[in-house]
Amino acid sequence: MARTKVVAYEDDLLIETRGDSVRAVEKYANVELRKIEGWSRRNKIKFNDKKSKVMVVTRRKRREDKDITLYLHSKPLEQVRQMKYLGLILDQEFKFQGHIKYTTERCAKLTHNLSRVAILTWGLG
Repeated sequence: MARTKVVAYEDDLLIETRGDSVRAVEKYANVELRKIEGWSRRNKIKFNDKKSKVMVVTRRKRREDKDITLYLHSKPLEQVRQMKYLGLILDQEFKFQGHIKYTTERCAKLTHNLSRVAILTWGLG
């Protein structure tokens, strides 16, 4: 069974790694990142380590440390609790509250801006 799956869409890349423990995932993911770095060097592509993020997704209730250290270009990547991928806000538990909140706030802002334009255009008031 493959432990790592890579999903690429345009300029976004998602690397999913599975393991029996957080430490195993850390080990497998670092090995895969080194392979990707080699490929990118050979193809003259540079991944931005400042934009690259790490997120541990698990349903396990174990009390093991969920901090993970992955490296890209010998620099540790930032670990986050939620991230945006292809316009969707994903969190560690795939609960979507972050995405719903983000979408609601964005819609409210757009509605407010449209109502301001409508008042100026149609002269309501």
